[in-house]
This record gives sequence, C-alpha cells and structure tokens, in this order.
Amino acid sequence: MTEHTYNLDNPTIQTLLNRRSIRAFANEPIPADVIDTLESVAQHAASSQYLNDWSAIRITNPEIAEKLAKIGRQPYIAQAPLLYVFILDEHRNATIAKAKGVDTDSDDFTLNGSYRYTQAQNDAVLALHAMETAAYSLGLGCVILGSLLNDVDALIDVLHLPKYTYPVLGLAIGKPAQDPALKPRLPKSVQFFENTYPEDSDDVLSAIADFDADVHRYYDLRNTDRPVDAFSDQIAQNAVASMNGRSVNPPATRQGFRLDR
Repeated sequence: MTEHTYNLDNPTIQTLLNRRSIRAFANEPIPADVIDTLESVAQHAASSQYLNDWSAIRITNPEIAEKLAKIGRQPYIAQAPLLYVFILDEHRNATIAKAKGVDTDSDDFTLNGSYRYTQAQNDAVLALHAMETAAYSLGLGCVILGSLLNDVDALIDVLHLPKYTYPVLGLAIGKPAQDPALKPRLPKSVQFFENTYPEDSDDVLSAIADFDADVHRYYDLRNTDRPVDAFSDQIAQNAVASMNGRSVNPPATRQGFRLDR
C-alpha cells in the first residue's frame, strides 16, 4: 500500500495561517459572482441535526450600515464593501413546524430552549467562518464584528429580527487597504491538552510570561501611539470589565427563547 503524503504547505493551510483582521478596505465593490460564491460556501458549513438554524442579513442600505457602525462604535463597519450580520434563526423552523401542526406556544416546543439556542449559535459561527476563509482565499480581507453586540436590543430593532432569532456576529469584507502584522498566538502547550485538562497551572503561567513579551512587541495598527498591553494584563482588565447591557438572557428571553431549560 502506498503511503499517503500530506502537503502541509497547501493554499488552504496558508490562507488560515496568514489570517489577519482587516479594518480598512479599498473603495471597490465586490462582484456579484464573488458574493454568490461566498454565500454558497457559508451554506455548506456543518449544521447541527441538519436544522439549518442560522441566517445572514446582507447590509446594502448605507443608513443601516451607519447605524451598525454606531452600535459597534467602529466607523469602518459602514465603509465595508460587503457587510453581513449572522443570526441564529429558529423563526424559520418554528414557522415550518407550526405549518405541520406543532403548537409553538406549548411546553412541547423545544426549538426555543437553551440547547437549540447554543447549537444554532454554533451553526451561525461555523457558516461565518467558512465565508471568512473563502474570502481570504480570494485575496479579500475580513473582520469579525463582535462589537455589534454592544447593544443587542438596538441591533434587533435595526434589523427587525423576529421572535426566535438572535444576532451572533457581524462580518465585514473587502479588498484590504492595510497590511497589519500577524497577531501572536498562544503557545500550543497552554491551549492543546491530551486526554484531560491539566491540574497544574504553574506551567501555564510560566509559558504566558514569554507570550506576554511577544504580545507587547506586537504592532497594532488601531493604536500606533503606544505598545500593546501584555496578554496577562489584558486578561486581568477584562476579568473585571463591566458587562452592563451585554447579558444574553434578557434580550434572548424577549426574543422568545427559554434559556432556563
């Protein structure tokens, strides 16, 4: 039997290893056939139980894009040639189930429970990541927009999201107009484990000390007038950062989800 050989330097791997967030785009529209291909790629991502419980809203209205930029507090959101908001979507499935005689207002209805909420969120992220990777492979640049969740209620209102839907992430795509450095990644020893989670944290802290120095040397185009904070300092700051207005439960409950079950 011929031994299989692996090309570890193939274009797919290089696309993923060279992934960088792009926040400045050339003022060039994305061709329609490219958009169609990116959307088809997203549709081919894995889907839990084949429920296809995600959707994506392409933003073409400049006024809506400006509103999203205001929510995200990032002006470049409105400048992206191609902009999506990915949502977990049980509204479509609830509509289908109701047409088949399911009482979606009863306790027997489970598409609004915490398990399906989580799985639908996973599906949306997988679809977004597939689209992002495809865009990079075509020479485009992207940035994932978690900042749109700064004000979930406002985002729901702007996008007219119906019951049983919830925003997950945004994705801005365009031809890069900047060339940022690759951001350092954690040492594999503190992120990849074998069989069980390690009990001893001393090795983690030792490895993070060297990683802190790498992160501190990283050149971030968003803030060129000061060094980037060490990774451990960023973690400490975020560990006590206010989460006011960012709790998932209240807006998800208003969207019809039952995260208590």
